[in-house]
Amino acid sequence: MVRKIVHLRWKQRLGPVEIADRLGMAASTVHAVLVRCRLNRLSHVDRATGEPIRRFEHPHPGDLIHVDVKKLGKVPDGGGWRYVGRRQGEKNRSATVALNGTPRNKHRNPVIGTCYLHTVIDDYSRVAYVEAHDDETKETATQVLRNAVAWFAARGVAVQRVLSDNGSCYKSHLWHQTCTDLGITPKKTRPYRPQTNGKIERFHRTLAEDWAFKKLYNSESARLAALPAWIHEYNHHRPHSALGKAAPITRLDNLAGHHI
Repeated sequence: MVRKIVHLRWKQRLGPVEIADRLGMAASTVHAVLVRCRLNRLSHVDRATGEPIRRFEHPHPGDLIHVDVKKLGKVPDGGGWRYVGRRQGEKNRSATVALNGTPRNKHRNPVIGTCYLHTVIDDYSRVAYVEAHDDETKETATQVLRNAVAWFAARGVAVQRVLSDNGSCYKSHLWHQTCTDLGITPKKTRPYRPQTNGKIERFHRTLAEDWAFKKLYNSESARLAALPAWIHEYNHHRPHSALGKAAPITRLDNLAGHHI
């Protein structure tokens, strides 16, 4: 009977009342079984497979870093549509394109470009490192990796492994050669399984909500100017739920006066 309850929960995402109706049981009994199997919350279940979420965390800073690229449309001068509305947003886009001489797309629509945020996050501490670029080429990705490794080294963290998705820049020979030069073991996620890189995916969501779209920015330069302060806030002051409400930097060498 327990196997039937778990099967209905995994495969059909049914709640205690629906499962109880199908099996002719009390809903309270079904709920007790789900609690015992740690399936009482759908947030405990992987959306793709229906199986319990398996979380991992390496034991030391630098044992593994996650890397990825977050793409954001650039903010036109005067503000984007999220805050000024669709009509005014399109006007701002057209004016920005005319001012900068940016070419339009094949449909003659104004295109102001994409901001590529190359993000790096430490698996154990959740300390983040971010660089904004205009592309996601292998040259840019490898340079970000070198900069990130040096940045972590300055904070007493030696990077051992790097986990990435299967993007072209991370599958290149240059990427693997750079990892070899730095003494880092490259790792890849399974195709179409972003859950494996879930820590950095969740960081991207926080990045979008708390910085990129948190308020009205009058230009792309204004938004990028606010990025370093937000990264400092995230690393040094923002409480992280996975760390017992502590800031990520506290999991590194936090001697008195080092992290203010």
